[in-house]
Parts: sequence; C-alpha cells; structure tokens
Amino acid sequence: MNFNLNEDQRRLQETARRFAGAELAAVAEEIEAADEPLSDEWRRRYAEMGFLGINVAADLGGLGLGNLEALIVLEEFAKISSAVAFPMFESSVGPVRAIEHFAQPELKSRVIPRVCAGQIVVAVAMSEPEAGTALTDLRTTGVIEGGDIILNGTKRWCSGGGHADGYVVYCRLSEAPGAKGIGAVYVERDQPGVSFGKRERLMGFRGIPSADVIFEDARVPADNLIVPAGGFRQLMEAFDLERCGNAVMALGQAAGALEDVLAYVQERHQFGKPIVEFQAVQLKLADMAMRVEAARLLIWRAAAGTQSDLPSVLDSSLAKCFANEIAREVTGAALQLMGGYGYSKEYAMERRLRDAWGWGIAGGTIDIQKVNIAAALVGRRFDQRR
Repeated sequence: MNFNLNEDQRRLQETARRFAGAELAAVAEEIEAADEPLSDEWRRRYAEMGFLGINVAADLGGLGLGNLEALIVLEEFAKISSAVAFPMFESSVGPVRAIEHFAQPELKSRVIPRVCAGQIVVAVAMSEPEAGTALTDLRTTGVIEGGDIILNGTKRWCSGGGHADGYVVYCRLSEAPGAKGIGAVYVERDQPGVSFGKRERLMGFRGIPSADVIFEDARVPADNLIVPAGGFRQLMEAFDLERCGNAVMALGQAAGALEDVLAYVQERHQFGKPIVEFQAVQLKLADMAMRVEAARLLIWRAAAGTQSDLPSVLDSSLAKCFANEIAREVTGAALQLMGGYGYSKEYAMERRLRDAWGWGIAGGTIDIQKVNIAAALVGRRFDQRR
C-alpha cells in the first residue's frame, strides 16, 4: 500500500498548482465581486491546457487519465476558489461522466468532446421543490411519444441553472413507483419549452449560478435518453464519483485556508513576536493539518479503490462527509486566527468559510451521507418513510 503519488501524478499536481496559483487568484476576486461565472475565454484556456475532462476517455476529447488524477488537479483549483474550479468539477466528476458511462455513442460524441474543448457547459438537474434528499419523490415527467420525449416539471437548486448549455435531467420516465420509474434525459438550454426561474441569492458559491429549470412540454429527441426508467441505481453509481468531487471542493477550501493562515501567523506580530510562537496557535495549526490530511487520504482511497471507474457508495460517502465537516472546522479556525482580517472581504478567508458550508449541503447533506455509511455497514438500506 503506497500513499505517495507517482512521478507523473506529482508533475500533474505541480503543473496545476503553478497555473492556478499564478493565474487564477485575481480571476477569483473578479468572480467574487461580480458574482458571474468563469468566462468562456478562461474556460477555453482550461481546455487548451487539458484541465477539462482529465479522466474522460481520449477518444471523447479527454486526457484518458484516472479519477485520482482528476481529483488531484481539482484540489489545486479549488484551493483558489470554488468558482474557478467548478468547470473542472462539471467536466470530470459531474454530469458529463453519467453521459460517458451510460448514454448511447451518438449522444456521447455530440456532447462530451464539446465540453472537453471548453465550448459548452453541462449541469445536472436533480432536486425539485418536493424532492431533495428524498430524490425518488421527484415529479418531473418524461413521456416517450414517437421519436420524442416530452418533459414537464420543475427542477430546483441546479448549479449552473440558466447558465449551462445542457442539462442531465433526472425524471420519471414511467408510471412505476419510486426509483423504478426514474431515468435521465439530456436537454439543451435553448430547447422550446425550457425556461429558468430567477437566479438564487446564496450565502456563498458566488460565480456558480443557481436557478430553477422549468419544463413545459419541452420536446427532446428520444436519442437524448441517457438512462431509461429503472436506471436510478446507475445514476447513483455515477453520482458516487460526484460525491468525491464535492469532497475535493470542500477539501480545497480547507487546504487553501491552511496555506493562507500558515503564512499569516508567521507574518503577524503581537506582543513583540510572530503569533506562530504562541502554543495556542501551534495547537490550532496542528489540528487543522490533521483534518486536511485525513480528508485527502479518504478521498484518494475512494478514487483509487474504484471498480468500473466508479467509487463505492461507502467510500464516497465517508470521504464527502468527513471533508464537508472538516472544511467548516478548518476554515472557521483559520478565520479566527486571522481575526478581523479573516472577517474582512478584502481577504479570501470569509469566502472560503461561506463556500465550505455550501459543500456540506450540495450533493447530499452531511447527515444523509451518515445514513449512507450506516446502511453500507449493516448491508441494507433504511426505509425513511416508515
């Protein structure tokens, strides 16, 4: 068992670290101030450097590397900000991978190379007003009629809603109850019958637009089917990888906070000496470092232990739950060490704290990850309806 990255992985990590550190700090500040997503120009630059679709097959425009490589790079971008990392998240661990794993070849070749080239953005539309954690309660329907699928319903909390060019829409494709009727369809933004609600105003995640996606007799070709009715389990298998990506986005906030505060406590003087000389500060730094390292290793284990390119629900839930929790703790401790500077919008720390809280809600809450973990430990699902 080797916990070290190999030479190729270290080079990839260093390339990502240098690029993100040198190029993206100012971009992150601009995004935060304007609350607008990463520009098309920057997204295309990511593509030119091979940062989109790192773990997507080479014949679909990706680099053809593994999930671990994608997550290593994602962390370096997430250390700068959630917003500058989000296009990588979507292309490497998000809905694009569901298309790659389960869609027909024609749909794959039509969508995925354009994502990897930075030409389009694809988001996932899962949650609904009455179906968040209880996802099998979703009501959005897709009725197959001839050569088309007609969609009706409303999706909520869609990161990328109104901004993304295409959506992987979870919907009820048959009258079978619960998970048995659920599948997924790819829908383009400009499709007739597709509209968007007003943009959400969130505590964090500035630069990651979120809005309702509304379908009113939206008609898409039957070839846009990704997973038919009864394929809910397949969708959740793909979502286990997205959980790992969520964990990395949370880890990025914590790891970035630790790096920032390490520099700060060695520069900041009080009582005639750097505050790092005080034992209380040293203990906080040690606690933060332990949490960051433990979260990273859980994520790497989930990625390295993947079968059929997708991690297990146990490993991904352990990684996401722990990373979500420690991100809140570490960013909070770092903000406290920086005092008024940490609380000021002139510095990145308060943004890190706000984003850290968001990752513990997005993609399945911390509490539902603990239910997943318990279910995996005892070998059965728990019926929350009884």
